[in-house]
Amino acid sequence: MTMSIAVPALAGVIAAPAYAIDINTLTGGYDVSAGLNNTDPRTIAANIIKIALGFLGVLAVVIILIGGFKWMTAAGNEEQIEEAKKVLMAGIIGLVIILASWGIANFVLSSLISSI
Repeated sequence: MTMSIAVPALAGVIAAPAYAIDINTLTGGYDVSAGLNNTDPRTIAANIIKIALGFLGVLAVVIILIGGFKWMTAAGNEEQIEEAKKVLMAGIIGLVIILASWGIANFVLSSLISSI
């Protein structure tokens, strides 16, 4: 009984026409290729710094997740809990430093790029 209901519903999804989507609709109107073909050293440095800080931010979040996992799997062992707290604290401090450096770099780089 469920098979006869699921198949027509799935057939409607598969047979739905594909519509072209403008890239500006997906990006909210921002030009995603603005910095890719630019040879200005300031823009290249800004892109490298943004990518590096983004990677470090993801790494800090992963460290926080590892600390949380260690804490959850400690099973009441105080030594493991203390180790997990240290990992969590290191991840949080790292994330705060990364966010502060991103703010400073964003301010400095936007000032440099706008002062053409």
